[in-house]
Amino acid sequence: MKHYINFAIVLLLFSSKGFSQNFTAKEIAVNTLIEGTLLVPSAVEQPALAIIIAGSGPVDRNGNQNFARNNSLKKLAEGLTNNGIATFRYDKRTIKLIATGKLDNTIMFDDFVTDAIDVVNYFKSQNTYSKIYIIGHSQGSLIGMIAAEKDVDGFISIAGASQTIDKIIIKQVEQTAPAYLEDTKKIFSILQEGKTTSNYPPVLSSFLGKDIQPFMINWMQYNPQDILKSLQIPILIVNGTNDLQVGVEDANRLKDSNPSAELKLIDKMNHVLFSIEGDDLVNFKSYNESHHKVTPELIDTISGFITK
Repeated sequence: MKHYINFAIVLLLFSSKGFSQNFTAKEIAVNTLIEGTLLVPSAVEQPALAIIIAGSGPVDRNGNQNFARNNSLKKLAEGLTNNGIATFRYDKRTIKLIATGKLDNTIMFDDFVTDAIDVVNYFKSQNTYSKIYIIGHSQGSLIGMIAAEKDVDGFISIAGASQTIDKIIIKQVEQTAPAYLEDTKKIFSILQEGKTTSNYPPVLSSFLGKDIQPFMINWMQYNPQDILKSLQIPILIVNGTNDLQVGVEDANRLKDSNPSAELKLIDKMNHVLFSIEGDDLVNFKSYNESHHKVTPELIDTISGFITK
């Protein structure tokens, strides 16, 4: 039995070498609300830095939230850093506010933009990195492109919407709950005037309740196509063909708004960056599965864009 144990230890040692990481990790607090993980490649003296911004909801630095724990952004960050690019991914401020019991309805979309700009300024002040890029996923794409106006070296949109949030929600309601389409349109027409309303069906309260409406008013003022059009830095637009939330038509519209941008459509990649075979149920199920790998083509595409 002793010989078998020794042999197992030898196998473990060799396996550990085979899977060693080529980077160092450091936990950083940018301010009292924003904390994240910095990964720095071991063999690169002055690497480029990619700041990764998560999508909507209380999303942590790894891309996880309740009932959607997949570690997609962690895997993306590690893949990029293993390709020689430093990465910083951070918890959205809602994570800290929930943990401290301070989350309330005063939070605005602009707060997320402020956080992204604070992160950019934090790393720019260090003069440590050769270039700084922003990677925004889903809602993070819009946040990132607004923050990218503050003098960064490039912007990457992953699964970024091309329309204002009111148009997106109206389309989703039309497809999934058409009985509430007119109610939804009426609410948004009021919000467009900067006003709130208590007159709505209870079924819509989860995303159009009165406490959420100020956030929506703030969010819907931003048109991704207009913002992307104004950027005069290298831009990469990426979308998966199996994305059930943001279709390739969004990527094409973003590309049309800024013809100098690069466009990459990745076959079979879904919204959480995994390659998915199968139907919509399999696709949605992967949102809460952490065993999938981030699509290698995504990591290669972003790495090539940043390092070229």
